Amino acid sequence: MYSWLSRQLRRAYEQVLRREIGEGPTHVGIIQDGNRRYARKQGDETPEGHRAGASTSEQVLNWCEQLDIAELTLYAFSTENFDRPPEEREPLFDIIESKLYELADSKRVHDTEVRIRAIGEIDRLPDRVQEAITYAEAETADYDRFRLNVALAYGGRNELLRATREATAAVDAGELALEEIDVETVESHLYRQPIRDVDLIIRTGGDERTSNFLPWHANGNEAAVYFCAPYWPEFSKVDFLRGIRTYEAREESWQQTKVDRAVTLIQALGEVELTEARGIGRRLHEQLPGRGLEEVTDELPTQHSAASEEPTETEHTQTKPAD
Repeated sequence: MYSWLSRQLRRAYEQVLRREIGEGPTHVGIIQDGNRRYARKQGDETPEGHRAGASTSEQVLNWCEQLDIAELTLYAFSTENFDRPPEEREPLFDIIESKLYELADSKRVHDTEVRIRAIGEIDRLPDRVQEAITYAEAETADYDRFRLNVALAYGGRNELLRATREATAAVDAGELALEEIDVETVESHLYRQPIRDVDLIIRTGGDERTSNFLPWHANGNEAAVYFCAPYWPEFSKVDFLRGIRTYEAREESWQQTKVDRAVTLIQALGEVELTEARGIGRRLHEQLPGRGLEEVTDELPTQHSAASEEPTETEHTQTKPAD
């Protein structure tokens, strides 16, 4: 009776969270932490924790599809993981290899047009894992409705260091001028595959750090971060929806900050002609949410009226609403 009631309450809570969520993020990155601790808690060997975690990863694909999320990056194996003992690494490589083949041959993956890609220092992985990566990427290369990136032998600091070295080498070789180095140049030298800037990073397992994960794509985009306690195999749809809700709350706050700055800018125009003020407003148009644009637009006649002693029929005074 208790388990049935618990399931009903969880489903009801999922529905509440789902109603609270709007468009949501485009690209979510997940640090899948806690597989080993989960196995110890269950009294199992470490590989059993990784197998349970792989099942959770498949569930997350379903949740992303339901929420119209376009891209998911899973942090499956970091460069630091090479320091683990062989008896722990090899079973994990076996799981990664088998899951890549399984996904590449999955009817669901092909029906929903999932493109599978690996990012990281792939050449450091065992040959059998590299072959599985090649197979999965080739089988899904024509799809682009949803992108699944698997971060393998991945380290964000190494990624940026390598991009810097390659750009510097191009300058030394006379292939690139120093002043030509820009964002696009750096991105062209990042690991293997281009990915979108990440909007939300989720980390399970209780640790509150991002562990060298997607620094270029997350920091430049001011990604939201959601830390939660459940180990990765225990990660639920409720946890996922809470992460999305955290992203939306942060996004709303960030957009309001942009609105406040834009309003301050318009107010500071003071004696500037209305036409020039409107020109600035138009340039801000694509950077502001609709409600924020209204706040900025409301300021324009006010400022012009203050600067003009005899407004025309179309230029009337408008009182700014109280905060």
